Amino acid sequence: MTSSNRQLLAIDVGAGTQDILVYDADKPIENCYQLVLPSQTSIVAKRIRKATEARVDVFLHGPLMGGGPCVSAMKKHIRAGLRVFATPEAAKTVRDNPDEVRALGIEIVDEVPAHALPIQTGDVDLEAIRQALALFEVDLPPLFAIAVQDHGETFTESQRRFRFRQWERFIDSGGHLDDLAYRDIPPHLTRMRAVQAQVPGALLMDTGPAAILGALQDPFAAEHQADGLVVINLGNQHTIAFLVRGETVYGVFEHHTVILNPDRLRDFIHRFRTASLPNEEVLADNGHGCYVRGDYPRERPFAHTVVTGPNRHMAAGMGWHTAAPHGDMMMTGPFGLVAAARRLGLVE
Repeated sequence: MTSSNRQLLAIDVGAGTQDILVYDADKPIENCYQLVLPSQTSIVAKRIRKATEARVDVFLHGPLMGGGPCVSAMKKHIRAGLRVFATPEAAKTVRDNPDEVRALGIEIVDEVPAHALPIQTGDVDLEAIRQALALFEVDLPPLFAIAVQDHGETFTESQRRFRFRQWERFIDSGGHLDDLAYRDIPPHLTRMRAVQAQVPGALLMDTGPAAILGALQDPFAAEHQADGLVVINLGNQHTIAFLVRGETVYGVFEHHTVILNPDRLRDFIHRFRTASLPNEEVLADNGHGCYVRGDYPRERPFAHTVVTGPNRHMAAGMGWHTAAPHGDMMMTGPFGLVAAARRLGLVE
């Protein structure tokens, strides 16, 4: 490989932070430079809150991005008696269906109103990262791998059902770990496509699988991967768990973290591991679902459980192994992105 295949910028975009790793194959990964910064949705939310305090209308323009904090800030801005304008593309940050966006009080326009404060949208600000690294004499790598949570665009059903059907299809098509990373992004993954338009050529993953692939770099997980594992990412918004053996995902469980507590988490994961948790029960609980393929060894369920994510404290005392790949839980997502890029031969 050339020198350009030895460095990679990995960005794991969460609801609260964007976790950034400057991977260099010529260094031990523990010595690669890291940044933990506010996520772009948090930054946009803060800019909207400042406009609310200043009693100024806002105009959102740019690519669609993750919602969460910025959408909450928009709603509060409108409740304060102020106006929110958005281009058709930026409005998709709120909902896929423009009628649902308008129903929230957001006005979809093509040009900036003269009196409104323009605010740029987008999950990645590559120029800001470039400038930050340059202050420390660090060059931006030539290759990029980025994780965002993408429910997928749908106008005919709930996003929860639509997103989970994609997991079911992934598992039914073989559940190969390599298939969790995209260079050619399916049309329905519009958030990933928006990121790739911002960063051409970038490798894209969903944040949950990126964290799970990163957790598999933990020595304990690596030791038991061939035997079978339950791997859980307790994220700020979503909790996702995979049944993994070797290179294959046999099942997936996904819920909203805020709805869970330690007892409910323990129960859900136990029944997921034993393939006895009904999908409809999770859906009725406002989660995404549970699915286990038919050839999962129900008579000998996977014995070991590995947990990672910013809410891993919820699993305290359960006897599960807390993953710390390369000694650093905070970089689990970026480590997973690097692992995916290496598996696909994009970087050493």
